Amino acid sequence: MTSLEAARELLREFPVADGHNDLPWALREQVRYDLDARDVATDQSAHLHTDIPRLRAGGVGAQYWSVYVRTDSPDPVAATLEQVDCVRQLLARYPEHLRPALTAADLEAARREGRIASLMGAEGGHSIANSLGTLRGLYGLGVRYLTLTHNDNVDWADSATDQPRAGGLTAFGREVVREMNRLGMLVDLSHVAATTMRDALDTSTAPVIFSHSSARAVCDHPRNVPDDVLERLPANGGIAMVTFVPKFVLQAAVDWTAAADENMRAHGFHHLDTTPEAMKVHRAFEERHPRPVATVSTVADHLDHMREAAGVDHLGIGGDYDGTAFTPDGLDDVSGYPNLVAELLDRGWSKADLAKLTWKNAVRVLDAAEDVARGLQATRPPSNATIESLDAPAG
Repeated sequence: MTSLEAARELLREFPVADGHNDLPWALREQVRYDLDARDVATDQSAHLHTDIPRLRAGGVGAQYWSVYVRTDSPDPVAATLEQVDCVRQLLARYPEHLRPALTAADLEAARREGRIASLMGAEGGHSIANSLGTLRGLYGLGVRYLTLTHNDNVDWADSATDQPRAGGLTAFGREVVREMNRLGMLVDLSHVAATTMRDALDTSTAPVIFSHSSARAVCDHPRNVPDDVLERLPANGGIAMVTFVPKFVLQAAVDWTAAADENMRAHGFHHLDTTPEAMKVHRAFEERHPRPVATVSTVADHLDHMREAAGVDHLGIGGDYDGTAFTPDGLDDVSGYPNLVAELLDRGWSKADLAKLTWKNAVRVLDAAEDVARGLQATRPPSNATIESLDAPAG
């Protein structure tokens, strides 16, 4: 049996529980949620990284669908609700393939049924508009993690890619984390500054996640996780879910991306824009400046390092498909996960360890967060604190 055949066999038993996929945003941007125009029951490889045939080919058994909206959205709460509605439309349209999931038990039920457990994660604290009531509302709609920031700071937390302002988490930011613990909503530390990561670990009584981040020691990008933070995951119980985005995993791609982003801005596009018009600008730049290419091996290097720093019980996978313009060779779309598992088999990873990476760790973390929430809900009422009451300047 080849490594690739062994990988596919393993994924049939322990499929990938992926931490982050931006299909809802791609559907918003490309077709304004017209699911007839992007029928993901069929091959949509000309437009998307994600569709059901390729999810099946990739051995995906659970997916956190990102309900991301841009930080400059005029009404981020309404836009987030539209993203949630998009996921609900997908679940209603493809029930034979996609199973709604809210709990760890739901993930296991989906695995037994051979369906893809579908959860939601909100990417960026701007989606709650400084309101713990809104946070609870999103949880009630099925959102099971909140990424504390996206690329820009929020009023109560510093982002990895913005100028520090809060010094990590403010008092209200710590209250957000505590309320997430009480709800059973996972605290996602992808995108946040290292200071925010450390403050969240100091505050959270439940395991945290990094839904799509890699190792900063391997690729020095602020979106990645420093070793001292990875080393704290065993005590917290959380997981870091390696991402595939070339500019986060390959150092040469970091420098190239900075130049490509500047070119996008010069042409009047947001650097995250993946519309056909924006991609034409990207492709023209790439013709003049060939981009460095990440590979399956590049991602495996991150996992090898993260295993040394955090341990195999604290790793997962978060590809960030349809949230990036470029992907590594061999991980071109959601059908590529078996290639990564095969690479790790060739590097000596055991099947037991790979089962933890692909499935078991993600299920355990959600189950642990639910357990913490049950204890907190028995002893603490919902918080009605406001940012004005907790972060008001002295005097």
